Formats: sequence, structure tokens, C-alpha cells
Amino acid sequence: MNQADVLNLELKQRKKSWWEWHRKNPEVYDKFKEYTFDAIASGRKHYSHWAIINRIRWNTEIETKGGEFKISNDYIGFYARLFHARHPDYDGFFKLKPLKEEKQIQELKESGIYSEPRFNF
Repeated sequence: MNQADVLNLELKQRKKSWWEWHRKNPEVYDKFKEYTFDAIASGRKHYSHWAIINRIRWNTEIETKGGEFKISNDYIGFYARLFHARHPDYDGFFKLKPLKEEKQIQELKESGIYSEPRFNF
């Protein structure tokens, strides 16, 4: 197993962990979607997915006095990607960077250390 394979496995595990957390906490995406549409309705063409998550954090922890509520920073980009996937008319509303593992795999490819497997027929 090469370094890129390890990174792909790590990315797959991180996505799986997020998806499991998301399924247990569907209200987070409901609020993410609501606040994103609020931003769109205000006339914004782009906005920060971090700001959306921080508004959810604020409302959950401060305004509702619901106690400590944790949304991993590792999950924020997944919410933005889910929004783009479910609402393709707003693809690009959030400016997304490659995920950490995707970036590292791309760097390996650019360095020549890693290349896609080739099949000779």
C-alpha cells in the first residue's frame, strides 16, 4: 500500500465518520440549509460555510442555553459539499478548498511520486 492509498483510506474513514455523525444529528444540516438560504436571500453570491456553522454553534450554545454542542471543524466542508450536491443551482456559493487528503494526494501526483495505476491490455 502506497502513501496515496493510505490517504484515500483516511479520507474514506473521515467521510464515513462525518456521515454517521450527520445521520445522528440531522438538525445540523437543517439549520445549515436554513441559514444558507437566508444568506442567499440577502443577495449574497458567496458566503462562508464556517460562518454558517458558527451561527449554528452560537444559537445552540448561547441562545438556547442547550449546553455544550460540538460540531467538529473536520465536518464543516462536508456540510458545504452536501449543500452543493443537493442544491446544484447554488454550486459554488461556498468557496471550497480540496480536503486535506485530496490536497496531499494531488501534491504526490505533481511531485511524480504517485501516479494512477495503469492497465496494459
